[in-house]
Amino acid sequence: MIFDTHAHYDDEQFDADRDELLNSMETGGIGTIVDAGSTLESWDRILELTEKYPFVYGAIGIHPDEVGTLNEDEMKRMSALLDRKKIVAVGEIGLDYYWDKENYDIQKKWFVRQLDLAREKNMPVIIHSREAAADTMDIMKEHAADMKAVIHCYSYSVEMAREYVKMGYYIGVGGVVTFKNAKKLKAVVEEIPLERILLETDCPYLAPVPLRGKRNSSLNLPYVAEEIAGLKGITSEEVIQQTEKNARELYSL
Repeated sequence: MIFDTHAHYDDEQFDADRDELLNSMETGGIGTIVDAGSTLESWDRILELTEKYPFVYGAIGIHPDEVGTLNEDEMKRMSALLDRKKIVAVGEIGLDYYWDKENYDIQKKWFVRQLDLAREKNMPVIIHSREAAADTMDIMKEHAADMKAVIHCYSYSVEMAREYVKMGYYIGVGGVVTFKNAKKLKAVVEEIPLERILLETDCPYLAPVPLRGKRNSSLNLPYVAEEIAGLKGITSEEVIQQTEKNARELYSL
C-alpha cells in the first residue's frame, strides 16, 4: 500500500469532504498517511485526525513561515504532544527564504530549537527548505548529523541530494516530479537510490500532472510512483513497496 509521508488534511481546503475523502483511502490503495504540523492551530486538528482514523499518524512542529508564533510555553506544549502515541515526528520545520515572512535569524533559532527537541525525544524530523540550501545544510550538519530526517519537497541539486543521502536522510518526492519543467528533481530521482526516496503529497498543494493546479490528495500518489518508476526503469509496484518500507523505517511504524 502507498504511504503518504507528508500531508495536510488539517487544512481548511478539506473541510467540505474530509471524512468522505479519508474513508476512500484504502480503496484507492493508500495504506498510511502522516499529517504534518505547520501552525500552532494545526496541532489540535492533527491530534483529532490521528484519533479518528487508524491509518493517520501525525507530526508536530512549526513551519518556518510561522515561527514568530513560537515561545517557551508553546515549546513546552510541543514537547508534551510529541509524547502522544500516534505522533511520529517533529515537523515540518526548517527555513524558508522564498516568502520572506519571518526574519532569517528567528527562523534559524527556532529551527535549531525544534531539532534539539527532536533529539531529546529521539524522533525523526521533517525538513522544509526553500531557497535556503546552504543554511539548511549547515544547520543539519551541526545539529542533526546522526538523526533520522526527510528533506521534504526536495528542490535542490543532485550534488546536495547525494550529500543528504550520505548523511542517512531521505528525500521527499511528490507531484512536482511529474511536471515537465522539473528537470532537476527528475535528475535527483534518477541519481539517488530508491532506498532513500519517500512518496509525499504536501496536499492540498502540488497535485501531479494531469491534475496540476487542482486540490491534491493522497489518491494522486500513483501518478508520482509511475513517474519515479519510469525514471528508474522499474515497476511502480516496486516503487510503492520500497518507499513504504522506507517510510516505516523513518517513522518507526
